[in-house]
Amino acid sequence: MESGIKKGPYAVVTLAYWAFTLTDGALRMLVLLYLHQLGRSPLEIAGLFLFYEFFGVVTNLVGGGLAARFGLRWTLISGLVLQVLALGALGFLAEDLNLVWVMGLQSLSGVAKDLTKMSSKSFMKFLVHPEDSGGLLKVVSWLTGSKNTLKGVGFFVGGALLGGLGFAWACWAMALTLVGILAGASWLLPKAYGKAASKGSWTGWWTRDKRVLWLSLSRLALFAARDVWFVLALPLYLTAQLGWSQGRVGGFLALWVIGYGMVQALAPGWIGRRSGRPGALGLLAWTLALWAPLGWLLVHTAPGALELGIGLGLFGIVFATCSSLHSYLILAYSHGDSVAQQVGAYYSANALGRFLGTFLSGWLYQHAASHQEGMWQALVGAGVLVSLAGLGCWPLWRCERGHAAPKA
Repeated sequence: MESGIKKGPYAVVTLAYWAFTLTDGALRMLVLLYLHQLGRSPLEIAGLFLFYEFFGVVTNLVGGGLAARFGLRWTLISGLVLQVLALGALGFLAEDLNLVWVMGLQSLSGVAKDLTKMSSKSFMKFLVHPEDSGGLLKVVSWLTGSKNTLKGVGFFVGGALLGGLGFAWACWAMALTLVGILAGASWLLPKAYGKAASKGSWTGWWTRDKRVLWLSLSRLALFAARDVWFVLALPLYLTAQLGWSQGRVGGFLALWVIGYGMVQALAPGWIGRRSGRPGALGLLAWTLALWAPLGWLLVHTAPGALELGIGLGLFGIVFATCSSLHSYLILAYSHGDSVAQQVGAYYSANALGRFLGTFLSGWLYQHAASHQEGMWQALVGAGVLVSLAGLGCWPLWRCERGHAAPKA
């Protein structure tokens, strides 16, 4: 670990985020599989996750302001507490688990996730020495990549827990695990980080640095471009068009998420290798490169397993690099007492992008005449959104020229 990194707090934040992420991925798979066992349709289940993403938009906006007032330790611990409550309640309600209860408790878990995510990412800004910008790129990429890898592992854990313990005991086991992590984090996390010296505006984050605004808008379109075909269209296509079993689809997507996270963690090895100063132009190049795997899939109007495997692999590598560069730039651009608010607003845009992508994925696929056409329409939608994400990098570059370019 770099000498400019405060190792003790970094280890505590990382462990707490890892533990939360594992339970979040496992809970997502638990709910999906359990509701499928109860006979719920794919679109009903997708609707639950729309509500989950909507609360992420609100939580990140409000959470940044709360962190600025009470500190990042308070918001991180609050996220862990809410996840424990959501898991515990789901366990107690397992015998009478209707969609209303699931929607409410999934929303609570969504609030918990975004509080924990915003707090953990913002902590990195304060745990790395201001002059160690290369260290900032590495720790953010590692934290983000390892989180996504553990989320994929969580998919397998959720399926295993459901089969081995049943829904109720699986939820309670994860809640008890988080209680132990919560106790350690409450004791060891520093209190002062992220707390603003004075009470500022809850809505003035974007006026302080337009780079944050344009980066957020680009992030919104980028994650909508992923989810418009990945969330619903892809698994339904694999099941209905290619005849894959649900277990095979779940395992395939989980392995993709694990590989995606590993690429994110390794991304600093090639981001900015030539210039050493990653910024808006580099982000633009990586964003537009997403058209290559999308074009490959669109050329094959009815892609089979091989074509999908190649397209998904290329898309995962490029998208993971884009995401890693995004996660670094938001911290490089954020500054002063407004770090938590700027990071919170940025991840609010991220959640809004996932919400939009999830909605469009279901809408485009449902209104198609066939599974083949539904997949094609979702891929076209992804291409349009990738182009919008790239367009957002142009005004970002213009704003960046008026500031010192972030070093790496």
